[in-house]
Amino acid sequence: MQQEQHRETVVLTGATGFIGSALIKRLADRYTVVALDRAGPPEPASPAHAIAFDLASDQAVRDALAQLREQFGPRIASVIHLAAYYDISGEPNYLYETVNVQGTRRLIDALQAFEVGQFLYASTMLVHRPSGNPDERIDESSPIEPSWPYPESKVRTEAMLRERHEGIPLVLLRIAGVYDDSGHSPFLAEQIARIYEHRLISHVYPGMLCAGQSFLHVDDLCDAIARLVERRRHLAPELALLVGEPEALGYAEIQDIIGEALHGEEWRTIRVPRPLAKAGAWLQSEVIGADTAIKPWMVEQASDHYVLDTAKARRLLEWEPRHSLRATLPKMVAALRQDPTAWYRTNKLNAALVAWYGQRKEPRAPAARSPSDQAHDGEHGHPADQPPGITGEGVAHGPNDHMGMMGEDARRTRWAHYANIGLGLWLAASPLAFQAASATAAPLVLAVTEERGLPPVEWRMQALAVSDVVSGLLVALFAALSLSRRTAWFAQWAVAFTGIWLLFAPLVFWSPSAAQTQNDLLVGALVIAFSVLVPMMPGMSMEGMMDPKVVPPGWTYCPSTAAQRLPIAAMGLIGLLISRMLTAYQLGHVDGVWEPFFAGSLQDPRNGTEEIITSDVSRAWPIPDAGLGAVSYLLEILMAVMGTRDRWRTMPWMVTFFGILVIPLGVTSVYFIIIQPIVIGTWSTPALLAGLAMLVMIPFAIDEVVAMGQYLWWVHCTGRPVWRTFFRGGAVEGGKEDTADALSSPRGFWHDTVRGITLPWTLLASMAMGAVLMFTRLLFGSQGAMANSDHVVGALAITVAIIATAEVARPLRFVNVLLGAWLMIAPWALQGASGLGTAASVVLGLVLAALSLPRGRRSSEHYASWDRFVI
Repeated sequence: MQQEQHRETVVLTGATGFIGSALIKRLADRYTVVALDRAGPPEPASPAHAIAFDLASDQAVRDALAQLREQFGPRIASVIHLAAYYDISGEPNYLYETVNVQGTRRLIDALQAFEVGQFLYASTMLVHRPSGNPDERIDESSPIEPSWPYPESKVRTEAMLRERHEGIPLVLLRIAGVYDDSGHSPFLAEQIARIYEHRLISHVYPGMLCAGQSFLHVDDLCDAIARLVERRRHLAPELALLVGEPEALGYAEIQDIIGEALHGEEWRTIRVPRPLAKAGAWLQSEVIGADTAIKPWMVEQASDHYVLDTAKARRLLEWEPRHSLRATLPKMVAALRQDPTAWYRTNKLNAALVAWYGQRKEPRAPAARSPSDQAHDGEHGHPADQPPGITGEGVAHGPNDHMGMMGEDARRTRWAHYANIGLGLWLAASPLAFQAASATAAPLVLAVTEERGLPPVEWRMQALAVSDVVSGLLVALFAALSLSRRTAWFAQWAVAFTGIWLLFAPLVFWSPSAAQTQNDLLVGALVIAFSVLVPMMPGMSMEGMMDPKVVPPGWTYCPSTAAQRLPIAAMGLIGLLISRMLTAYQLGHVDGVWEPFFAGSLQDPRNGTEEIITSDVSRAWPIPDAGLGAVSYLLEILMAVMGTRDRWRTMPWMVTFFGILVIPLGVTSVYFIIIQPIVIGTWSTPALLAGLAMLVMIPFAIDEVVAMGQYLWWVHCTGRPVWRTFFRGGAVEGGKEDTADALSSPRGFWHDTVRGITLPWTLLASMAMGAVLMFTRLLFGSQGAMANSDHVVGALAITVAIIATAEVARPLRFVNVLLGAWLMIAPWALQGASGLGTAASVVLGLVLAALSLPRGRRSSEHYASWDRFVI
């Protein structure tokens, strides 16, 4: 401290910023650096002395300078004023005046009480009017003509300083775009990121491809400022000075350098018409609401040239840039390739986008293993080409840990295999108890037999009895084999597949017995659960099981928690109960179906639901179609509760089939329910409820499927065996652990359940529009094809809007733009539209399309590379 007392004092505002931090390192060896910046983190770099400071407050400025005088005296060699407000919106903001202009006024006025050797104001080269061509250079005498609010505020501040600096020597330092070896330049970083991610917009540019702007390495800027401080006594009392590199690379040339460094090829860039680019930027930022770095005002300036003549800096400071953007761009790219996640964070980009990229490594060679090791792995279903441990977070787990865990799990869940032995024997003995029960349902069963042209009742009863006996004995046998380590890996799966057959057997044989049908359904579900849900699933990767990470890289939450899956299981249970009731009617076990609203055809004594499940559409299936739905719902329930919160990487096969059941098959089943009144002429309340349950499942399931897909793509990119990982799972490099128990409290459960799901008012309004369209027959008198079209479009609009509540599925809402366009065309393409219906169709189409453009409210969640699709 005593040594510092003999040093001159340099005061630095904006000291915690990129340039300020570099300047502290450059000046600290020679000067006592005092950092004036807002209180709180981040703190100024050592060894600067921090004083809390707020440009927006007269009192805060006075207090800070009083503290400065008290600690360091009244003499200041130089005040380097970097602090300023800046944004890329291109819109006026009151902070430009409050902070940049008036804040600087407060500072320069308060400094009049000090002995200040120099006031150096960090301005920008953008205060000048851009040159007309790349050969025309800008110098300090070039016209002042800023084109957007940020440089406009700099021009006003420069003018104010000229009026008020009085006896304090003034330097207006007009700086080119600053960068370093890691980037630290918003526009360059965005340009590199677009090419790295292969974004479509990285191939287009709205201005002249030769348009160039001067840049300046931060080290060269610090050198120039240090020279200005050193030579302050020899400079004019009022000095404007441009600093930047003499070479200004054109946009296309920068693209080529980046493309060559990243992908080993020249990057093709196409010039697009400016109006088109401006419309696209406006649509993205103002209509869709995407977080894009390209604003409409930037399109207007895409051809601006800022090529500098820095002869004045060379003459006064003997200063030349030692770096060049041409030589540094490959270094930026190298830093990106070495650690994409860190590079994105450094450049204030969305690091979640490259969280998986950041884990890419060269494919691993299989570890050398002895024959005994290979036999050991084969016995327990472990991949033979993977090393026996995983360094997930720097902690290695060996085979002994894994074997101990497997042994403990086997002992803890052994009861499940004994339960399956009992269930198998129960099933094998069941036909003896169900023979007499079939007689009570015989009249209805006979009617179904005759109506459907089925084999005789006695034959079907006997076939199902044989199936139950054989299936029960197989379950008991394989459950017993599951108790042995040597045979468990195939025996458990054999029990599970036998259980799946039990779900289908009553449908295949059109079971005449309600009791036998329910018995097979319950036993099938239980043996599946007790074979692969309760015990550890056989054949899983040791590496995957030992990895504790459950949050995918780049994600802010785990998409496979119990709270995320419980709503799917609940909706599946609703669908199962409804489908089971409808199946009983189709099999002839009951003589009616609950239907509170739809009476059906006046000529048919059956209600709407009964008409639908006995219609020609239903008869086209070789088994009861309601029963097929019941099996689907039951499998969805089982798969919803299967596995732990890391199943997106430990069970990719299961998440895939679960996603197929819930998403494409779910949408298909909902569509068939939608068209019921068009094809059959009536509705079914139970079918509508089941369809709604199916639809609600989809938003809760999509994020897990996305995470699983990202994991498999990462496996492919790192050279690991994709198909083996698909069926056995694996570990992941990156990601996070999460042991929170969301089920412990209602608030925690709800918070975890809806993560990744939001309901913007635009989607809610789209659902309302869809509901209106489904009732145009009643509201607007539409008939025939037009009414049918409105009905289908309305139901599809609701379906799309509900699915789009999942943020990973938010782009799906654009389907409603197409549906809206069809509504505007339909009255002239179809028959049956009334005058009022025609007007309503056009208006509703416009409204639906307009509602589907904005993205709406976005949560703070991240989905790794999928973030770019949440538009």
